[in-house]
Amino acid sequence: MTGPRQNMFKNERQEYIIRQINLHNKVLSTDLSVQLNVSEDTIRRDLSELADMKKVIKVHGGALSRSYHFSNSQESVYAQEDKVKIARKAIGLLRNGMTVLTEAGTTIMEMAKLIPDGLEATFFTVSPLIALQLAEHPSLTVILLGGQLDMRSQICIGEKPVAELLSIRTDLCFLGANAIDSKLGLTETEWNVVQVKKCMIECSAKLAVLTISEKLNSSHKMHLCRPNQIDWLVTELEPADKKLSRYRSQMETL
Repeated sequence: MTGPRQNMFKNERQEYIIRQINLHNKVLSTDLSVQLNVSEDTIRRDLSELADMKKVIKVHGGALSRSYHFSNSQESVYAQEDKVKIARKAIGLLRNGMTVLTEAGTTIMEMAKLIPDGLEATFFTVSPLIALQLAEHPSLTVILLGGQLDMRSQICIGEKPVAELLSIRTDLCFLGANAIDSKLGLTETEWNVVQVKKCMIECSAKLAVLTISEKLNSSHKMHLCRPNQIDWLVTELEPADKKLSRYRSQMETL
């Protein structure tokens, strides 16, 4: 990921940090240190100040968006209107009798809230918060794949969810995008998260990626999947929007 201009004032640096957290739901201190060309101690102080102002949630190694961490609360969700629009499009991919797999994320949460009450389907998820929201729909069967809860990604990681994923086969997998590029595909920041999400993709017949358009043409260090592994790219844009032109040859845009 390309960093901003160097030698920022503290308020400019903190505005950049907040934008990255809003966009990606989480940030790592090591990545911010490189992007901003400052020490990790400086980043830690910035995150502590932002946490004291209740603008972020500081965790080991980085910080989380407040709306991402407390998805069932009334916290403000970044780009919520766009995420609701994406969620409505994603709902159109669901059919009665489907077996569906989901991860965490604010866009996935908006989709879970909008699922029609009459839909009969089985949902597997690695996210406790998403499981609780899906359970609000009485016609759904909801199965939580357990393991160690990773506070930064808000999903279960480790050997247990990987083993459980390898034993199932689902019709459709919904993933959010931490970063997506038309050449690289999906990328992530953490190795343990990548291992779980790779298994999610492998055990699913189809893959739908839900993301706001601000995340297009961005990348992180850890590779997750190639562009041609994605069946649907769901954004708030119209499918024919020129911003999606580099993606349309490899996946269907919704």
